[in-house]
Amino acid sequence: MSATDAVIDALLKARRTRVPADAAPLANALVSPDDAYLVQQAVAHEMGWLDAGVPQHWKSGGASRTATLMHGALPDEGVWASPAQLGDWPFRLRYIEAEIALRIGRDVDAALAASLDHGAAATLVDAMTVSIEVVDSRWQQGLGAPVQLRLADLLSHGGLVLGDWLPYAARDWSAQACRVQIGAAVHEFRGTHSLQDPAYVLPDWLRHATADGGTVTAGTVVTTGTWCGALEAQGGDAVSVQFAGIGEARLQF
Repeated sequence: MSATDAVIDALLKARRTRVPADAAPLANALVSPDDAYLVQQAVAHEMGWLDAGVPQHWKSGGASRTATLMHGALPDEGVWASPAQLGDWPFRLRYIEAEIALRIGRDVDAALAASLDHGAAATLVDAMTVSIEVVDSRWQQGLGAPVQLRLADLLSHGGLVLGDWLPYAARDWSAQACRVQIGAAVHEFRGTHSLQDPAYVLPDWLRHATADGGTVTAGTVVTTGTWCGALEAQGGDAVSVQFAGIGEARLQF
């Protein structure tokens, strides 16, 4: 068995049994993002997430504009409309990321994706909304697992809650206020997106999503990275995320 196959098997077993895998023996199994994306694709096929065709929900982001952006296609079964009741969903970790999700308004093929700069890519967006990503992990080490193993595990994706959509418009993102409430604890943020603009992910993500010759169809959604880091929640907590002038999303564990 190859090192890549061992990672695939570990993640599939962890998802099917809901028992996290030990990342330590596999710490050096994946040497590049390309290896991790091969694992993502294999796990998605085995889990049946691609049976309906091209993925309709994605996550994308990076630590800064000089960092390599990373992407993951998300299973539809873990995407909910706000307000969402998630008490029966089998989360092991419950880290909260406050994000802005963008919706693509037209089909994008590989040729179009290859031609895009950031300004042109933003014109393809027809709507935006507040989103809450719940971060979870199939690795025992959680967010401490090696970066390529976390990428292979859909960037530690657990679930996504989407608020109400409104027409997309560029904003002064450096002044954008964000409020996160988890139980009784309130956290306030302003201008804290790591890429300074949620739409910054679009060209790289669209090229990644169409690299195999597929088409990102109109209506596809991408969530674009956290404004609040990863805030820990517990079972039973109510969570709300508000972006001033954009809206709110809510969930209940």
